[in-house]
Amino acid sequence: MNYLAHIYLSGDNDSITIGNFIADGIKGKKYKKYPKDIQIGILLHRHIDTFTDAHKTVRLSTKRLHEKYSHYSGVIVDILYDHFLAKNWSNYSDTPLEEYTENFYASLEANYDMLPLRIQKMMPYMLADNWLLNYASIDGISRVLAGMNRRTKNRSSMNEAVVELEAFYSEFETEFSDFFDELIASSKQKLEALKQELYE
Repeated sequence: MNYLAHIYLSGDNDSITIGNFIADGIKGKKYKKYPKDIQIGILLHRHIDTFTDAHKTVRLSTKRLHEKYSHYSGVIVDILYDHFLAKNWSNYSDTPLEEYTENFYASLEANYDMLPLRIQKMMPYMLADNWLLNYASIDGISRVLAGMNRRTKNRSSMNEAVVELEAFYSEFETEFSDFFDELIASSKQKLEALKQELYE
């Protein structure tokens, strides 16, 4: 899953959310140097990634892209699924997406010193272009995919994946919806287990 899903699945604890957001940059056991709620977020992120990568419904989505995009197909599906979460946000949260993202950005700024350097460098772009809110539109997703393609020095052709998104829109949306309900349940269970484990 991509940024918006990871943030959403963290619940309403800002520190757990920050931990989940920065987790890709925290390797191995380095998470243990952070406060416990940040640790919980990092470990929750790892659980979400493992659950997602192994799920048969997600594999249906990635299989549709694999011939053209090879090992980048999983990254593309993560981004497409964030689109469907943003688009259908009112099904998952009573807080409007614009307000939700503004609250998250404020939390990022409040915890700036704790963020890895890579995230600190990324933040101005994320805020200026309001990535999380713009996931809701196909134009916004197109810009995200174009940016990812540039990061691969144009080797991935990820910018072209909007073609598949539009061609198989209903299939991707159904797969997201079926999968995400299961991911929510699994993440809630894991979150409670991590709280008990780290605070017992």
